Amino acid sequence: MSETPCFPPLMWGEAANGPAFDHAVMRAVTGCDAGLIAHRLMPEAMEAALVLAPEVPLARAMAMLPACAVGLQNALGALAPPEVAVHLDWDGGIRVNGAGCGGFRVMAAGADPSAVPDWLVVGFTLQLLPGVAEMGETPEITALYAEGCADVTPPALLEAWARHTLNALTRWESDGPRPLHTEWRGLVHGIGEEVTLCGVTGTFLGADEDFGALLRLGEETRLIPLTELLEEAP
Repeated sequence: MSETPCFPPLMWGEAANGPAFDHAVMRAVTGCDAGLIAHRLMPEAMEAALVLAPEVPLARAMAMLPACAVGLQNALGALAPPEVAVHLDWDGGIRVNGAGCGGFRVMAAGADPSAVPDWLVVGFTLQLLPGVAEMGETPEITALYAEGCADVTPPALLEAWARHTLNALTRWESDGPRPLHTEWRGLVHGIGEEVTLCGVTGTFLGADEDFGALLRLGEETRLIPLTELLEEAP
């Protein structure tokens, strides 16, 4: 496979000299078209970030975060050995065989849930090789190649992520949130367990139609909107 990734129609790539997420945000702020995938493929980790142009209010557009995460899970499911389990955390974490292996970030042009943002960037970092500190000392953290995935090359995974993410976004736009929600719920980690999300601890019940987390705190059910995960735009 060529070391230069190939992307589906409506998407194209740019190699980033620094963090891929920062590159994508910079390009979004300066007015690039949607579909740009900034990427940085390193021996120890890979980074990618997709620039999007939502046509719906931010509260609904945040579904693009789980769509991108499902896209990565599907890509790894296609390329990794069948015994490798890939799950997702509500707040963006990526889990391989139960251990943290990276995560997603999200930023938008504004933070008003009722306004349509000019742009939205979703990016991820995936650890490929374990650091010295993680070698056997932190079982809750892993790396892709430590989990039997040494044959998964970053260019191939990047291409597969783009294809599967485009498919997930297209289904979300055409069919609404239900199919994406159904698939995501089967992949998300911790449903029925006690978790801490955005500083709130409770029993994770799942998510509402906009993927906001539902936590049970005693007799109360608390909703944490997905917009709580937004990083502040420059």
